[in-house]
Amino acid sequence: MAPTHVLRCCQRGLAWIPVIFIALVVCWSYYAYVVELCIFTIPSIAEKIIYMVFFHLSFVMFVWSYWKTIFTRPANPSKEFCLPKAEKEQYVKEERPESQQEILWRAAANLPLYTRTGAGAIRYCDRCQVIKPDRCHHCSACDMCVLKMDHHCPWVNNCVGFSNYKFFILFLCYSLVYCLFIAATVLQYFIKFWTNELPDTHAKFHVLFLFFVAAMFCISILSLFSYHLWLVGKNRSTIEAFRAPVFRTGSDKNGFSLGFGKNIAQVFGDKRKFWLLPIFTRLGDGLTFPSRLVNIDPEQPTVSFSINANKRLSDLRLS
Repeated sequence: MAPTHVLRCCQRGLAWIPVIFIALVVCWSYYAYVVELCIFTIPSIAEKIIYMVFFHLSFVMFVWSYWKTIFTRPANPSKEFCLPKAEKEQYVKEERPESQQEILWRAAANLPLYTRTGAGAIRYCDRCQVIKPDRCHHCSACDMCVLKMDHHCPWVNNCVGFSNYKFFILFLCYSLVYCLFIAATVLQYFIKFWTNELPDTHAKFHVLFLFFVAAMFCISILSLFSYHLWLVGKNRSTIEAFRAPVFRTGSDKNGFSLGFGKNIAQVFGDKRKFWLLPIFTRLGDGLTFPSRLVNIDPEQPTVSFSINANKRLSDLRLS
């Protein structure tokens, strides 16, 4: 047990290396831009002030959204999706998959489940011992089931899902704005240092390297940000983009698509004034999702978890 515990602690510690790397790059970029470029290189006072104001606006929004993405705990299935003690013991004792499925079907009879496995069975996590709500998946890195899981991101050392997907999108957005602003404003001084129009000083290395780093991150972030905007418009997760969800009526990659406007509201909420702020505003409780296929599935009952949903939303807003 001791070696396993030590190994697990080492894995958790190593998982923070990408986050520490990003934090160090951001701290250096702040020093290079504010001190080496604005204070020591730019001669115009007015230009310094304008650059500093817009830089700090993008910097604050970038760090805020990055922080929220990292430290917002992934939402997990509520107790309604856990097997009762008697059924759980019976499930463990059963050796035949058919008998286990009968237990799951009985337990899921009153749950609002519209998706199935590829074979049409109830989606159950043996690791967490819960019936998986729609769009919920088990994350092996976090070792938990995550509501509307999108992917596990090593750059934030967290699982991106229902509770922090909006923050992740804003993190990509503001990091792209941050890098674009740096690259655009540094370009003229990069050219002057490169062509020796400015004297060689200790700022030269920082300015040259700052442009290269900003441009490199722009290219990589732009493709990822564009892809996730496309996913938001289609109301899909990364997992669903590679493997279409299976409903009672069959597999359908557009099963959760409600139209472009409603798809955006599912992630960012219905109040546009809060869309650009990294605060929790998205709709729903993460347990059930509106689907265009629900109306053609009359055999499936709809159950309301209003009390637990309100509690879950309150917890997410406070986190």
